[in-house]
Amino acid sequence: MADIVDVQTRSRMMAGIRARDTRPEMLLRKALHARGYRYRLCDKRLPGKPDMVFPRFRAVIFVHGCFWHGHEACRLFRLPKSNTAFWQGKIAANVARDRVVLDSLAAAGWRVMVVWECALKGKKMFEALPETIKFIESWLNGGGSFTEVGSSVLPDSD
Repeated sequence: MADIVDVQTRSRMMAGIRARDTRPEMLLRKALHARGYRYRLCDKRLPGKPDMVFPRFRAVIFVHGCFWHGHEACRLFRLPKSNTAFWQGKIAANVARDRVVLDSLAAAGWRVMVVWECALKGKKMFEALPETIKFIESWLNGGGSFTEVGSSVLPDSD
């Protein structure tokens, strides 16, 4: 299936997609900062340049876009109908790279949390944000090596 927009329009649209300072990331950062948590942003010394680094807790948080990081069974993840092979390869490479980054951080003794975009997006975003922040605070203060936060149910950390 051919693309529904011309090449220049698609290029302009893709160029407008942010890699950092996305709306879900900014919501999370502002809420955590307001609650007294201090962090570093995109520390280049760590694998994957985590979105937030909490040295005091030896913890990092990634805010992943559901499409770009292949969030399975998510309402925000749907492969495009045009150029499907390209997107499957691109997203599979992103998922593989994410796995390597998470393993590297764990091997270096860092605790890792992935907050999916769907947990901070949609009509109920402002209802879900306090619950998500409470879960993050509990994880930061209580421990657990790896956990994810998605839109369905806030999981228990391991």
